[in-house]
Amino acid sequence: MRNLLMKVNYDGTHYDGFQTQPQGNTIQDKLEHAILHLTGETLKITGSGRTDAGVHAYGQPFNFITSSQIPLERWCLALNARLPQDIVVTEAWEVPLSFHSRRGAKRKTYRYTINGNRFPDPFQRRWQHHHPMKLDIPAMEQGLAGLLGTHDYTSFASRKSTKTSHVRTIFEARLEVDRSMCRPGSPDQGVIHTYITGSGFLQHMVRIIMGTLMQVGQGKISADRIPVILAACDRAAAGPTAVSKGLALWSVEYDENEN
Repeated sequence: MRNLLMKVNYDGTHYDGFQTQPQGNTIQDKLEHAILHLTGETLKITGSGRTDAGVHAYGQPFNFITSSQIPLERWCLALNARLPQDIVVTEAWEVPLSFHSRRGAKRKTYRYTINGNRFPDPFQRRWQHHHPMKLDIPAMEQGLAGLLGTHDYTSFASRKSTKTSHVRTIFEARLEVDRSMCRPGSPDQGVIHTYITGSGFLQHMVRIIMGTLMQVGQGKISADRIPVILAACDRAAAGPTAVSKGLALWSVEYDENEN
């Protein structure tokens, strides 16, 4: 038996998230179906975490135990030939049988993308939330800084969260603004990428953070109220849940001796 660790990129537009669902329209379902066609094995893969419906991923890790002796270098091409074009496996390794892609994850980074230009980008429309109204970027950066550290993030978790603890750690968070496509003399603000790195994330957590930060950027919430919202431990205290299409799982990190 071998434990194989792989990474998958996907455009989540047409899927119900990563984790398997009864209707069978998830990334996990598509991957397991491709493995079945390749090896004849009916198995369950383990993902590094869940993603919401419509959310994307760059290099999301997953692992599975297989008895197949297919050479490691053939797996990616063989699976991609059996997957939809919006799901692509990019890397494969053999790891110890004890490796678990979800439990072993130490740091996860999500990126949320806002198109702040007057007009949406038709080529990036599936990956960006178009918000042409003026945003106060420094205020959003101040609000984001107020979320760093180890806290109870109940205010930024879905009311449907089933986790016994909402304590998580956000290690890093930053905004990057790409103005390369802004038209001279226009009110374009550029494409605003927000990167948030944490020990783990609750259901809808990044999207609620972003919905709240956009209200900060619009002047509806003061940046210095973010710690107050955090301390309230009440979902009603935070802003709305931002749309899913702007969110992508950016990276997942493990200890060097984990794989």
